[in-house]
Amino acid sequence: MKNLRRDFERFCYRHRNQGISNLMLYVAIGTAVMYLFMQIDPSYALYRALRFDGSSILHGQIWRLFTYIIIPSDSNILFLAISMFFYYYIGKSIEAQWGPFRFNLFYLVGVLITDAAALLLGVTATTSSLNLSLLLAFATLYPENQVLLFFIIPIKMKYLAWFYFAVTIWDVIHLNFFPVFALLNYFLFFGSDVLRILPDFLQPKGRPKKPFGNFGKKQEKPSPNWAKDYRSKSGEAPYRHKCTVCGRTDTQYPNLEFRYCSKCNGYYCYCIDHINNHAHIQ
Repeated sequence: MKNLRRDFERFCYRHRNQGISNLMLYVAIGTAVMYLFMQIDPSYALYRALRFDGSSILHGQIWRLFTYIIIPSDSNILFLAISMFFYYYIGKSIEAQWGPFRFNLFYLVGVLITDAAALLLGVTATTSSLNLSLLLAFATLYPENQVLLFFIIPIKMKYLAWFYFAVTIWDVIHLNFFPVFALLNYFLFFGSDVLRILPDFLQPKGRPKKPFGNFGKKQEKPSPNWAKDYRSKSGEAPYRHKCTVCGRTDTQYPNLEFRYCSKCNGYYCYCIDHINNHAHIQ
């Protein structure tokens, strides 16, 4: 299983820049257009043609398996706009970390799992489960990131994730299993990494606390004499990755993640702190 996950990570990295860039922007635009049509057309003809309907899908209208993702989740334009912006923001952030290919794959798998669950349970698929998987993914990548709840209360993303886990457990207790399927996509892509956002008392004993990408945590500043400090008699300590900006290596910081920039003209490596914060070499 570990080798399979490693191969998957490598496959996604090799195809990182393929796929639809800024996918959530297109979803937001499609939702806005759909909302506009619903306001100007009292018959809701377009809505009825695109919404998820199990019976119609089984009779050949397979486009409904995908078009429901642009059906507005709220009739109030203010709340809808806030929701669209929020999920556009977290989707864009996840895509910046993963690249378009992996994010597109994550969203597509989420759509297919939601479709299968809705058809199996005989319910109507909505974007709520997709949005839940996005929120949990963002919380895992950026657990210390803060958002303003109701534009007033600052709250860390990991706390929102705990809340939604609790809500899902409550739904299961009341025999509502549909929200669980949203977690399948999340667990499929994150695996054991989901443990990193759990409270300390739920962490498995003996598990090292290794932050996912070190996001939201204050990083130790690299020593200006790092090369001198880490030299052996035969020369500099061996390493596989070395940040072009700060000089940190995977030997010096074994828990630090490294990436290679596709926009730089050459094979340049950067640590997770500088992969999105450096001048591209041309």
